[in-house]
Amino acid sequence: MIQVAIAILYRDGKFLLQLRDNIPNIVHPGVWGLFGGHLEPEETPENAFKRELLEEIGYNIPAFLPFNSYPDSLVNRIVFYAPLTVDLSQLVLHEGWDMGLLTPEDIQAGECYSEKAGMVRLIGTLHRKILLDFMAQKLV
Repeated sequence: MIQVAIAILYRDGKFLLQLRDNIPNIVHPGVWGLFGGHLEPEETPENAFKRELLEEIGYNIPAFLPFNSYPDSLVNRIVFYAPLTVDLSQLVLHEGWDMGLLTPEDIQAGECYSEKAGMVRLIGTLHRKILLDFMAQKLV
């Protein structure tokens, strides 16, 4: 089974999401989703989580906590959470079309406007569920 580490990063009551590239041959093109990615062979979920954030947005995360796992028949998504301790302007998007701090209202609605895309884009279904579950637990 494929293992994926996923990041819930929050700041000022909002959640950091990535607008995935709008390339047809990738999984879930052109939708908002959480940062993260596949574990390398022999890599722990915690190390993958830290590596993916460094690779995708140049963020060296100081501390984080486990949230939950979301397994299906193909993929086990291991979710961690932490406050985003830097301003959005200090992050560099290395992967994706756009990034932004989405409000709980955006997440409830299932969509958000992207400046770079110039349009409203959907939030990925599973990542929206993960965020709704997280908000329901009131961990922040």
